[in-house]
Amino acid sequence: MADSLIGSKRKIAVVTGATGGMGEKIVRELARDHEVLALGRNAEALAGLERIAQVTAVPADLTLLLDDAAAADSAPLQALFALDKVDLLIHAAGVMEKKTVEEATAADWRLQFTVNATLPAMFSARLLPALRRARGQIIFINSICEQGAHPGHAVYTASKHALRGIADALRDEVSPDDVRVATIAPSGTDTAMMRKAVEQAGESDYHPEYYSDPVEIARAVRLIADTGESTQFTHLDIRPRRP
Repeated sequence: MADSLIGSKRKIAVVTGATGGMGEKIVRELARDHEVLALGRNAEALAGLERIAQVTAVPADLTLLLDDAAAADSAPLQALFALDKVDLLIHAAGVMEKKTVEEATAADWRLQFTVNATLPAMFSARLLPALRRARGQIIFINSICEQGAHPGHAVYTASKHALRGIADALRDEVSPDDVRVATIAPSGTDTAMMRKAVEQAGESDYHPEYYSDPVEIARAVRLIADTGESTQFTHLDIRPRRP
């Protein structure tokens, strides 16, 4: 993987959660002018992405980062860490389960914090040398939940508050190295995750017209990716037009 990108005149983008509703649209948008490394664990969906020109599917399990020995034995992860440069890192992976504080188990807290906060932080850290060499950008796909209380989704909300804190701290830490960090906070978006959330809420009907099209998240990523050298986006909220 790393060898195949040496000498590429295109910018290099790494996208986690590439097989999700938002991630797939982000991959397609960036592939217009980037070499995109699309990370995910769904083999069938990854195969579909690899048919897009300039996209390389990477069957990477980021949970291996929690174990140094396992990460060292992972060929996909080690190939990513060997990249000479990364111009854009997009964190689109996420998990949401409806849990109140009272009903959440230790496993619930562990899962959502690991996927939504810990792994984005750890993966960013491992790619920082390549990002510094490219004077690149990191974009965290967060959620409107980061901005307040959302009863019934206590664990998810807490994990997204944590992700905002990680992004804001990281921005100040790497700004002297000319690495920029942005957060995109979508509200309701028409994805499988949103359909599941509506189902968990006990609602019988799902109305996609109430939610933003995931392609709009990809367009927001494009807006940030194309920001000129003199400035940076730090936070961008995206809300459906319908209340």
